[in-house]
Amino acid sequence: MIEKTTDKQQTKEKPSTDIRIMDSSGCEGCPAHNRANLLKLGVDMEDWDFVVALAGNPNTGKSTVFNALTGLRQHTGNWPGKTVTRAEGGFEFGEARYKMVDLPGTYSLLATSLDEQVARNFILFGQPDVTVVVVDASRLERNLNLALQVMEITDRVVICLNLIDEAKRHGLEVDERRLARDLGVPVVPTSARYNQGLDELLNAIHEVAIGEVKPKPRRVKSHSPMLKAAVERLESQVLELYPNLPNSRWVALRLLDGDEDIIRSIRNGELGELITLDELSAEQRKELTPEVV
Repeated sequence: MIEKTTDKQQTKEKPSTDIRIMDSSGCEGCPAHNRANLLKLGVDMEDWDFVVALAGNPNTGKSTVFNALTGLRQHTGNWPGKTVTRAEGGFEFGEARYKMVDLPGTYSLLATSLDEQVARNFILFGQPDVTVVVVDASRLERNLNLALQVMEITDRVVICLNLIDEAKRHGLEVDERRLARDLGVPVVPTSARYNQGLDELLNAIHEVAIGEVKPKPRRVKSHSPMLKAAVERLESQVLELYPNLPNSRWVALRLLDGDEDIIRSIRNGELGELITLDELSAEQRKELTPEVV
């Protein structure tokens, strides 16, 4: 396990309740994650301040990053009702305790496979405080597709630019500052197998979790006028049903694509559990649901 302590902590310990963050509802001191949904997904946050999702394509060194950050403080099991393996671990940084969930390695979040469905649902319904997307610096063009899809769902993203040693070996150099500006999220170069860049990665995770850094992800906007109009119309209906839904545009796009999982989550009210304030009544949801789907 990696433990990081600040000078302040060395002189005086403070309980985790002193952690102050700002969630999407504007509630200072409230965590961004959805505790109830995380529990349904098999993740207990009783003794943890923040939850971090670790996403990435296969063969990006994601498991190496997970092991380097959590050490021996981890355990494995299956996702509830799934045959997909889940690994959880923990680490401490400053005054906060972090639970890290290693999501299945996937190339996209379009839910065409069970692994993709598990990863997508955890980010969408669990609303992790930070989602770290591990990308291979030597094959960046392959990995940015997943990163952009994650950034469509959540603002709280940190890019772990892993395997920089491999990139250098192939004569490649990535300008992480330019990449961070282009993507609108923190980008941290690492070589996890050699323990390079991990302190910087921990610091980036912490800054996003406590709200010190507020990423503004780049969103794809090159849609045709017809598609744009359809998305806007459907998004307005989704927001009428769930006014505080933070992922309304992405949900509208998935509904247009015929995503059965998203359609089902709206019909059975599961999507409504993302809302923490101003929930609509059951009668209002029943009245509006047919118009959305």
